[in-house]
Amino acid sequence: MPYRVATGYSEKSTNDELIWRRPIVKEELENGDNFLMDDAKSYDKVKNENAVSHLDTIVMPIIFTALGMFTRMYKIGRNNHVVWDEAHFGKFGSYYLRHEFYHDVHPPLGKMLVGLSGYLAGYNGSWDFPSGEVYPDYIDYVKMRLFQAMFSSLCVPLAYFTGRAIGFSRLSVWLFTILVIFENSYATLGKFILLDSMLLFFTVSSYFCLAKFHTMRKSSFSVKWWLWLCLTGLNLGCAISVKMVGLFIISVVGIYTISELWNLLSDKSVSWKVYVNHWLARIFGLIIIPVCVFLLCFKIHFDLLSNSGPGDSTMPSLFQASLNGTKVGKGPRDVALGSSIISIKNQALGGALLHSHVQPFPEGSGQQQVTVYGYSDANNEWFFQRIRGFEPWTDAENKTIEFVKGGEMYRLMHRVTGKNLHTHEVPAPISKSEYEVSAYGDVDLGDYKDNWIIEIVEQVGKEDPTLLHPLSTSFRIKNSILGCYLAQSGNHLPEWGFRQGEVVCLKHASKRDKRTWWNIETHENERLPEEENFVYPKTSFFRNFMQLNSAMMATNNALVPNPEKFDGITSSAWQWPTLNVGVRLCEWSEKSVKYFLLGSPASVWPSSIAVCALIVHVIFLTLKWQRQHVVLSDPVERDVFFMAAFYPLLAWLLHYMPFVVMSRVVYAHHYLPTLYFALMILSYYFDMFTKRWATRSTGKLLRLGAYIAYGSLVIAGFFYFSPFSFGMDGPVEDYAYLAWLPTWQIVEDIRNR
Repeated sequence: MPYRVATGYSEKSTNDELIWRRPIVKEELENGDNFLMDDAKSYDKVKNENAVSHLDTIVMPIIFTALGMFTRMYKIGRNNHVVWDEAHFGKFGSYYLRHEFYHDVHPPLGKMLVGLSGYLAGYNGSWDFPSGEVYPDYIDYVKMRLFQAMFSSLCVPLAYFTGRAIGFSRLSVWLFTILVIFENSYATLGKFILLDSMLLFFTVSSYFCLAKFHTMRKSSFSVKWWLWLCLTGLNLGCAISVKMVGLFIISVVGIYTISELWNLLSDKSVSWKVYVNHWLARIFGLIIIPVCVFLLCFKIHFDLLSNSGPGDSTMPSLFQASLNGTKVGKGPRDVALGSSIISIKNQALGGALLHSHVQPFPEGSGQQQVTVYGYSDANNEWFFQRIRGFEPWTDAENKTIEFVKGGEMYRLMHRVTGKNLHTHEVPAPISKSEYEVSAYGDVDLGDYKDNWIIEIVEQVGKEDPTLLHPLSTSFRIKNSILGCYLAQSGNHLPEWGFRQGEVVCLKHASKRDKRTWWNIETHENERLPEEENFVYPKTSFFRNFMQLNSAMMATNNALVPNPEKFDGITSSAWQWPTLNVGVRLCEWSEKSVKYFLLGSPASVWPSSIAVCALIVHVIFLTLKWQRQHVVLSDPVERDVFFMAAFYPLLAWLLHYMPFVVMSRVVYAHHYLPTLYFALMILSYYFDMFTKRWATRSTGKLLRLGAYIAYGSLVIAGFFYFSPFSFGMDGPVEDYAYLAWLPTWQIVEDIRNR
């Protein structure tokens, strides 16, 4: 006899599915409102199943979480050296504890959590985590690693409850959870001080909250509906605040939301007022909350990093002047002709310091290169000189001090090489429509294109508005002959220009174009008095936020492969789902404990096949639908398909395809969030195919046997490859049996590839 599902979605459910979806209470059975029973045996059976279901929701998550903690934390302190990217993220955590400003390509949340782990471990931030070095005695690196491992471990109960929320059967929920627990790549990276476990956690938790929100769609605007909506937004904000690839899971949720709103539009029972409220609720929960979380992380980041550090030069000059111990903004307040040594910074987003070096342009004029460079360097130093045609000003010839004024014409000379800032009708190396800017001639040699007019466009504070002042004066530099403006184009030069920023002379530039705005960042002049107590105006948080994010993107875009340099740990995206390569995470000698990042073959290979099968499956269903066939007619089946297969496939594609097309260097660990959705798809197919067996007399045992067999294979495979995750000591030849493919560099020297 068929039983009706408690949620009201279907009348085609087995007894197991009925119990799984909602516990049955005795009163429902007695009243006969939802179920019909033939006799007391049926009642007792359901009652027992109900007890098992209650037990399963409490005991099994605890057991699974304990297993997850074991796989991530077992022998976590075995290698007492700085392993792989612990050198980066441990150092960034130290900067937070020392309150020193730094620059990195990733948003700050994950690195602030690394700093928190150091604080909880009693570490004072005094070490910079040199790669491969032994941890000093005063750093409890095991506690710091345990803190990170908790994020990876908590993905296990999230996987369990996600499986329940999307409609998996009990056996499939267990299988999906086992796949996450006994995944070698998760267990390997989960035990180190990295950002990957935190990114995976917030990605997994975002999808879990979305699945729970999906189950509440029949109870719109209820307390639980609002709770899961806001928690989804909170986790999305945290995901993108750890790494910018959090945008991928945001895209998944965004597509889901647009689809739901589109379906609501066709529901005539929903009034326009309610429909508009649905829009407003999602704008608040899925846009405003993530944006606020993202902004809050940067606000805390700026507040914590109050001291000058290695990342100062990526920020606007006024911001740098607010840092404790900075050299920016020190020195005299007026710039003198000839004797003031200055550095000049561009004010565009990602703006850098005007720079020159002795290398010439390999094409164009062949004169000395002029670029912009983001870090302090002697080649950033310039000084103002009289224009061509007038006797150059020197200390010996003139005892008076002449200050640089707005509206006047000057030459800018490079202090190290003595050459003049120059432009001419030669196309710029990248921006061919603009003029090249070079360094040319010397004090005596040159022409009138060495002359530049200083145009003051903004003066902050109450100082003399006609003079140039460090930091507080914004000005443009116009060539007196060609009428073009000195600008940072935003492009980067090739290797011959050391990938530094291109400088051009813009032929047509509006006054508000910040690429043509400059300010003096540092100023030294022994002949002028210093202004020690000068107070600069505070900079806007949003301007600092935009500047830092622009600098992050510029740095990320500069991480491109160098064809002239072999990098043994980089890979291509196609090699991840095929397990074509792994990654050596540390020094590979007999004396060290070695770790090898590689996915579990028993789960990665089948999950990759499942993803390919699902792509074909979706195309097939789409073609059937286009030909007016009814597809996925059962509401429960359709609901499970979308949340357990279609949206995970979308998540897989959105997490994977960008790495296929991007030009920056990529590594195997970038596949970890993508793999989670592949495992979900694999579990869906296991659930879908074996569920059909349960309709036969012997099908239940056959189905149970299939789950046990495959689950055992996954667990056995994990322990077979466990030396990759738990550490390999002694000669690497002892682990040659693990190199199933010749591309798994376990024994061979990676340089011989």
